[in-house]
Amino acid sequence: MTWTSADIPDLTGRIAVVTGANGGLGLACTTALARAGAHVVMAARDTAKTDDARAAVLAQVPEASLEHVPVDLGSQASVRDAAAAIAATHPRIDLLLANAGVMAMPERRTEDGFETQLAVNHLGHWTLLSRLLPSLVAAPAARIVTTTSIARLNAEAVDPANPHLEGRYDDWRSYGRSKLAALQLAFGLDDALRAAATPARALCAHPGISRTDLQKRTVREGGGGRQGPFWEAYAEQRGMHPDEGALPQLRAATDPHARGGTLWGPRWGLSGPPTRRFLLRRAAIEAGIPALWEASIALTGERMDVEAAAAAARAKEGSA
Repeated sequence: MTWTSADIPDLTGRIAVVTGANGGLGLACTTALARAGAHVVMAARDTAKTDDARAAVLAQVPEASLEHVPVDLGSQASVRDAAAAIAATHPRIDLLLANAGVMAMPERRTEDGFETQLAVNHLGHWTLLSRLLPSLVAAPAARIVTTTSIARLNAEAVDPANPHLEGRYDDWRSYGRSKLAALQLAFGLDDALRAAATPARALCAHPGISRTDLQKRTVREGGGGRQGPFWEAYAEQRGMHPDEGALPQLRAATDPHARGGTLWGPRWGLSGPPTRRFLLRRAAIEAGIPALWEASIALTGERMDVEAAAAAARAKEGSA
């Protein structure tokens, strides 16, 4: 049977955090989760755009429970501030959808000196997850969902010796690498969550091609080379509606039968109903996880210490 947003179970009382919640797939995820009863933390950069998005959700779901926490994933300071604000209000987080991202951007550096796509698509989420681990492992059965892309298929893993692709930057190479990192982050984190005997699980979703601003922004900012206009036109003419494109993330986050350490995406690759996608090169993908951890820790200073977070959660529960 085809899985739709109508299959999302009752999420009343659950706390969900969605990055990039003010547009595209993030807004679609926010609307669906709010409709199912979750309180959604809209983690997004642009306050005015988020206000408009919040109004759009409330127009569809008048009873929606929403809050905005500003975050710029390209700034480690902003991510840490956002994580602190979220954790202070929500000692338990049930769902975290690492949705936000940029695609095929020209070579640029963030305020931290990081290559932009690595910073926004991976390192920002790495630090956010690391800082929110105590709240995630304190929940009864948290789900963490990262977002990958077909661009990962020909990508190389992050090299700790040259994480910013100095001297060999290509916008699509960088994008594919960041989206391979999203898959490796989900698999590596799920292994760590299991090893620490926590009920939390990490999964990954591939949304296919949807009619959002992602491809348009690439072209607006001069990225993507000749492929940029092609993918912009493809998304506009043949892409799924954002409500459909969001379904792999939503299924990974809410389907009680979805197992940790799995990939979910459209049945026909770029479109179709959400289903589990099987990987032919899983061993090669997993082989790059230690290097990703090494580079991520070295760049951000965040250790993604699941054992410590789990021990703290157990101690807190024992003293309650």
